[in-house]
Amino acid sequence: MTITIRQALDSDAEGIRNIFSSAYGATYPYPQFYDTQSLKKMIFDDDTLLLVAEDDDNGQLIGTASIIMDFGRYGDLVGEFGRLVVHPDGRRRGLGTMLMDERLAHAEGRLHVGLVENRVVHPFSQRISDAHGFHSVGFLPHKLSFNDRESVAPYVRHFGQALQLRRNNPRVIPEAFALAELALRNCGITPDVIVDDEEPAYPQSDRYTLDCLTSDGYASLFRLQRGRLAHREITGPARLSVGLFRLRASHSTYLLAREEERIVGAVGYTHSKIEKAVNVFELITADERPIRFLLAELERTCREELDADYVEIDVSAYSPRMQRTVLEMGFLPAAYLPAHVLHRAERRDAIRFVRIYVPFHAVPDTLHEATLPMFRIVQRTFATREILPRVKAAIPNIDLFADLTGEQVRRLASSCRLVSFPAGRRIFTEGEADGNAYILLDGRVEITLEGGAEDVGSVLEGECLGEMALLNAAPHSASATASTNVDAAVLSHEDFNTLVRRRPDIGVVVYRNLARGLGDKLHRLDVRVAGGKTKPIS
Repeated sequence: MTITIRQALDSDAEGIRNIFSSAYGATYPYPQFYDTQSLKKMIFDDDTLLLVAEDDDNGQLIGTASIIMDFGRYGDLVGEFGRLVVHPDGRRRGLGTMLMDERLAHAEGRLHVGLVENRVVHPFSQRISDAHGFHSVGFLPHKLSFNDRESVAPYVRHFGQALQLRRNNPRVIPEAFALAELALRNCGITPDVIVDDEEPAYPQSDRYTLDCLTSDGYASLFRLQRGRLAHREITGPARLSVGLFRLRASHSTYLLAREEERIVGAVGYTHSKIEKAVNVFELITADERPIRFLLAELERTCREELDADYVEIDVSAYSPRMQRTVLEMGFLPAAYLPAHVLHRAERRDAIRFVRIYVPFHAVPDTLHEATLPMFRIVQRTFATREILPRVKAAIPNIDLFADLTGEQVRRLASSCRLVSFPAGRRIFTEGEADGNAYILLDGRVEITLEGGAEDVGSVLEGECLGEMALLNAAPHSASATASTNVDAAVLSHEDFNTLVRRRPDIGVVVYRNLARGLGDKLHRLDVRVAGGKTKPIS
């Protein structure tokens, strides 16, 4: 039994359609792969490589895979390695590896960057990507719509001179630092990220009116783009210069900002009704004033009019101000793409921010070992978003946060993670060192001494326990048990020290509050008489 891997022919369209329908039934979210005319167009498209695996014994097509060569902005030399599908009759015969090998042979010399978005419900594609030199660079939650929303794990491989042309020292906001550092290491690049926590977000302005792009506004917008400085803060798979006809053919839309009758900016996006997903690909403005207005209107449009479940936007890794702006609008960093964008004579990194309007569900146990570290970083980022509003609401009752500014609270909360304990669960034990401080967001905790034999008192919502762990990670001098269901924000000694090194202004305030709070707690809880003696706790 032999298999031949070859480029698809016009006569293969029906066989390719059969592979997809046999593998996915009616649930595949890309209808063009069920339409033979669309498949024939892909076969003849110079910018798309479509391969098939043929069983030489019976002539049946049992696998297919593709590379979309112009997946990045035209001229970016980014190719999407996508749609690797094997017919049920051809599984467990190594077809995935064979198809990937053939794609790589075609990509050499044509691409600088290859991108694979692996469905995480199937570990095989992640393993194939990892085995062929692709590296994990993120985790995109609930991007695809099948029977349910599915997450994908993006992997990247660089070709040719891509990394030699990479611009160094990207400037990223702290919330994207861990993601960037791990992605660079995974791709064999020494991390050179500079954390920038100084740049403010773009300001809000309501002086503009909203419009949609028509042929009448195209020339004005194009002149605006041509005349502005070429500083690309948002990147994507299209741009205005490809022409209005091609933009419409790809279901692209531009929202315009008008000042009286004059166009002063636009933001472009594509919308898939089937996937309920939006991709933002370009931002054009005369100056910085309309930026936040356009992005806010875009977010509102996605949420209220398009009924989107998933929105993604690629932001320059050298523009912390834009990163801060989209973060404040609810977008979170979910992937870091080294050398993703070709700009003049250099390649630049990009950060993929996503916003989801569905709950962040648990992920199946099919994550490849190379995907897991990225998943944990992104999972923590989304958990932090849930913590932040609750911490802000609890601020009046949390002495630890006294005198912190709103911005400082946000930064400290971003270093926390959310945990829950059912009633009766031990949180920590006297004499053990877990290196964690706990900020109670909801519930009640009982403090006991000597293995639970001596009741000391209670810690309530808005209070902290285990604060000494922030100072020296010392063993706890008492035990803590949830007496009701408890939600807590956990701040570890290690994460706190990392934060203080980057933001000593936060450390000064928190250390002062820790000292004050410990003094108050000792006065309130320290004394339990046992044979005329007292025993202090901390």
